[in-house]
Amino acid sequence: MDIAGLSIAMSQANVKQQISFGLMNKVMDQSEQQGSDLLKMLDQPMHPNLGQSIDIKG
Repeated sequence: MDIAGLSIAMSQANVKQQISFGLMNKVMDQSEQQGSDLLKMLDQPMHPNLGQSIDIKG
């Protein structure tokens, strides 16, 4: 393989790697945001009347 072809192949591999890292960073940021949203949701108080009574009419 000549130097120009090798250079193009390495450049394409570098672009693929950069895209992969960028996508990984986006996924990690999104997962972190979802985790913090879940923690906020769990910290919120429950509805005061939920689970207080059971309807057993049949």
